[in-house]
Amino acid sequence: MSIRLYIGNLPKSDVERQDLQAVFAEAGESVSAKVIKDRKTGKCRGFGFLTVEDESQADEIIEKYNGAMFQELAIKLEKALPKSEEEESAPKQVTPRGEGQRSEGGQRSGDRSKKGGSRGGNKSGGGGNKTPATYTGGDTTFQPDPRWANQLAILKERFTEVTTNP
Repeated sequence: MSIRLYIGNLPKSDVERQDLQAVFAEAGESVSAKVIKDRKTGKCRGFGFLTVEDESQADEIIEKYNGAMFQELAIKLEKALPKSEEEESAPKQVTPRGEGQRSEGGQRSGDRSKKGGSRGGNKSGGGGNKTPATYTGGDTTFQPDPRWANQLAILKERFTEVTTNP
């Protein structure tokens, strides 16, 4: 079974897979490197992955190459964390633009109004409680945009205060 290793502290410039692969050439041909690049700029995002054959080879490579210099930076090697079972098994739900589900406030998630839409409104980000509010209606679950979840929670609190204290 192959093991993935996380390679951190790579330079955020033009790093090619072949350059990184050359660092681990002594480890054998069974080792393959991958550089994670930014989609827009094509430059390295500062990390990558190394795939090795087994656990013992992974431990040897970590011991030997952790802290090795690559383009004037000491690279960091550690075993990559596997994706959680939830992330692997949960299907991603994609809602076509403009056909969003209605939130508790009645506005669809795909609607964009002149005030408070995705381009305007309060840019401060708020503060305090950062847990997103969840609305369960019927058999689907709707979570508002995390950037606005705090504001939604505040509005809900104000609404309950007004309805309970006339």
